[in-house]
Amino acid sequence: MELTLNPTHQALAYLVSAVLFIFALKGLTHPSTARRGNLFGMLGMGIAIGATLLGAEVQDYWLIAVAGIIGAVVGIVIALRIQMTAMPQLVAALHSFVGMAAVLVAIGTFINRQQAGTLDAVLMGELSAGIVIGAITFTGSVIAFAKLQGIMSGAPIKFAGQHALNALIGVLTVALAVYFAMTGSVWALVLMTLLAFVLGGTLIIPIGGADMPVIISMLNSYSGWAAAATGFTLHNNLLIIVGALVGFSGAILSYIMCRAMNRSILNVVFGGFGTDAGGGDSAGAVAAEKGVKSASVEDAVYWMEDAGKVIIVPGYGMAVAQAQHALKEMMELLQARGVEVKFAIHPVAGRMPGHMNVLLAEADIPYDQVLEMDEINPEFQTADVALVVGANDVVNPAAKEDTASPIYGMPILEAGKARQVYFLKRSMRPGYSGVDNLLFYQDNTSLIFGDAKDTIEGMVSALKGGGH
Repeated sequence: MELTLNPTHQALAYLVSAVLFIFALKGLTHPSTARRGNLFGMLGMGIAIGATLLGAEVQDYWLIAVAGIIGAVVGIVIALRIQMTAMPQLVAALHSFVGMAAVLVAIGTFINRQQAGTLDAVLMGELSAGIVIGAITFTGSVIAFAKLQGIMSGAPIKFAGQHALNALIGVLTVALAVYFAMTGSVWALVLMTLLAFVLGGTLIIPIGGADMPVIISMLNSYSGWAAAATGFTLHNNLLIIVGALVGFSGAILSYIMCRAMNRSILNVVFGGFGTDAGGGDSAGAVAAEKGVKSASVEDAVYWMEDAGKVIIVPGYGMAVAQAQHALKEMMELLQARGVEVKFAIHPVAGRMPGHMNVLLAEADIPYDQVLEMDEINPEFQTADVALVVGANDVVNPAAKEDTASPIYGMPILEAGKARQVYFLKRSMRPGYSGVDNLLFYQDNTSLIFGDAKDTIEGMVSALKGGGH
């Protein structure tokens, strides 16, 4: 007996899935509930897939099974092998898959409906939207992946007339989309698709590394709208709901992150802010030449083991060095000595939203010791030590003191107010924004050069051995 859901039961299953997805988003708003949120999301997706496969519209399971098995194997292998440092580029890659899926579904639907003679203006408009949004999402995500992976330079790639070119491509793409919707012209479909692919690339190449967290969030929003457009094409209500949830949540998150940087979304997209760190140098020599004090592991341990409060500021350097587990061990050793230890998180630290929270959670650092910027900033002035691990721009006083700085106005973690600041860095090179950090030159700041994980492990050994 063939098991098939009738439309009413399928709609009910989709409603349950949609509710679970809303609970998932709610759970993902805080690290302590994120695991539960993920479970809600997986359960909702499982119900959605099952309800879709049991729908009357599915005629043959053979190709679906083959594609599902291939996708599952690839996903499992990637999930098992991926390093947390590579999570931002994985997210960008997954966004590109959603974009390309939207393009392929729209083109496939057009071919099928054209052969059946059932094309209409409303459907053509839906196909146009799905193709344009999906294509922009695909190439934009590919460029973001290449920048994050180091395949392309993280610096903004800019040229004369760039904004005018983007505007021209955008206008032509919209005009072709309207013409295609009105006429069903194949050549308009091809040109529209190609131009949308180009526009996705030209929009993202001027984006520098400092703005990459916002861009990842924006691409997440684009992928949601691409999915929603596909939902209209396939007359799938759940896909429309989920796409809208992702689209709106990504857009809201992008807005929140822009506020955290005191910049507009247009400034992020068209500003071309952020450069690669420059070439190699001799860290100690450059520091001495610039009048920056360098310190040893033992100096930092001397301060921390007798401190009342230590605040740790993690950044992308911690992610690259995979130093979070060593930080957990150091935290436990300090707490055993009666030292209060907290972690300060800036909204745009790392390469994607929540990057630092995920890394610290991976090391099982308690959520109640991980505080956001607004919560932790008043505590820096009562901290004996601020330990900055691979962060840079998010603690740079230039954002408050230098009106000529490109990061002026961006709220920062006020690490410089601690009695003593120790910076863990590989070199004197600036952060992804390319802006020199004024905190390096404060009287209460010292830099410890070297790999963050090696340095923290050295601190752990010193603490175990009784420090100084």
